[in-house]
Amino acid sequence: MLIAGIGNIFLGDDGFGPEVLRRAAPLITDPRVRAVDYGIRGMHLAYDLLEPWDLLVLVDALPDRGSPGTLHVFEADHDALCATGGLDAHAMDPAAVFASLTALGGAPPRTVVIGCEAADVTEGIGLSPPVAAAVPEAVRAVGAVVSGQTTQPGRV
Repeated sequence: MLIAGIGNIFLGDDGFGPEVLRRAAPLITDPRVRAVDYGIRGMHLAYDLLEPWDLLVLVDALPDRGSPGTLHVFEADHDALCATGGLDAHAMDPAAVFASLTALGGAPPRTVVIGCEAADVTEGIGLSPPVAAAVPEAVRAVGAVVSGQTTQPGRV
């Protein structure tokens, strides 16, 4: 299992994924699980996905899915994402990562997204209060997926 924190810590709530990984990674003891803060390194994630992973867990900030701080757990639809994204070596959004992976000859593994609705992604360091308040729940969600308690969308 690969757990990938993605986002830009210099754009406010976009740093949600890296912050969750910072707190969750020390709690993961299973040697079959790799937790990585990819930040904005989309191509690095695409290259790492060329390895055979049974499950990818993406931890990221989400736009337009609800009130700021709302946590969502769902399974990614790779076909829909790849149809909207193009190859971009500098992009970090999942569509661009999966398009890059496909261009490299790989196929994405089953992917569970643990995402938080962002309040503010303007330039600045630090999460907004509602997004910061969602971090502990997201850490628990990562733990639930790792322990096998849930990989079902919406169940944490």
